[in-house]
Amino acid sequence: MKTLLVYYSHTGGCGIVAEQIQEKMNATVLRLWLADEQNRTGFASYFWGGLQVLTHEKPALQPYTIAPKKFDLIIIGTPVWAGSPAPALRTFLEKTPITGKKIALFCCYAGNKGKVFKKLEKLLPNNTFLSDIDFANVKTQSKETIEKSVNEWVKKIQR
Repeated sequence: MKTLLVYYSHTGGCGIVAEQIQEKMNATVLRLWLADEQNRTGFASYFWGGLQVLTHEKPALQPYTIAPKKFDLIIIGTPVWAGSPAPALRTFLEKTPITGKKIALFCCYAGNKGKVFKKLEKLLPNNTFLSDIDFANVKTQSKETIEKSVNEWVKKIQR
């Protein structure tokens, strides 16, 4: 099964998880980058992200050439911003329609995951959802803890 791993990571948490998934599944990786990728930190970062979610902004992305239609399974990962997927994912899903695929979802969060998976499923109609997994406070967890969770999850989606 050809697997594509698409993710956005603002502070690196989703990148840590994506790396583990890629190793276990030998997936092709598409990391999304904003066209104006800036190192926003602290309160300004939370304010900026929350505002983007509330205004349903779809920020421009740096170009990418990978076409999801060539893959059987697509794994999508996002940080949770105000209970929603990061706006970069909204941009990607609007510009790159995905239908008729097996989909697995993961998210990383520090506060509350909210309804991030339900919102992603709504953005991905006409697909088959295999499984989802969430990771709280990734940067404070050991590599072994994350690896164990990823291993168990990968077994579920490979059945």
